[in-house]
Amino acid sequence: MRGTRGKQPDITPDLLLRAYSIGLFPMADSADDPDIFWVEPELRGVIPLDDFHISRSLAKTIRRAPFDIRYDTAFEDVVDGCAASAPDRPTTWINEKIRGLYGALHRMGHAHSVEAWDGDDLVGGLYGVSLGAAFFGESMFSRRTDASKICLVHLVEHLRQRGFRLLDTQFTTEHLKSFGAIDVPKSRYATMLAQAISGPNLEF
Repeated sequence: MRGTRGKQPDITPDLLLRAYSIGLFPMADSADDPDIFWVEPELRGVIPLDDFHISRSLAKTIRRAPFDIRYDTAFEDVVDGCAASAPDRPTTWINEKIRGLYGALHRMGHAHSVEAWDGDDLVGGLYGVSLGAAFFGESMFSRRTDASKICLVHLVEHLRQRGFRLLDTQFTTEHLKSFGAIDVPKSRYATMLAQAISGPNLEF
């Protein structure tokens, strides 16, 4: 990956959107680090929307509808869930500056959450950024088995229905590869990104 580290000039929501439009996204070394840096991976994680895989066991779980899936009703709570430590993730890169920027993007209509609810309890979710016909997934969390996976399945169907063309996962993991995520070279990703953001912003 390529990152520009050290203290960055003031980053505004508009600058953040421009960064996404050219293939950059921000990260911090830790939640306690006040600074952020830009990242541009040599290999970009992408889930092809027309080649999304769901295991039989997960499909069976989804048919039982264990959670109420909602969109954009608790964006900041989803970010908090993604920033919280967990047994498999003792630390995260979501610091206060990132929280503030994505909260502003949400109020502008460019950042969105998919949420899994069990009654009044938020038990999982994910959030990301929409620009043109592209959606850039940022992070996800689960407090119940399969909650974030089910949110991802609903996200993909949601994006398909609205005509989105690109689902960016930033990086791939074995978990995401089980859904069909692939590594795309930076040059190819640039073409995919340009095509996805060439038109108007789609409604999420």
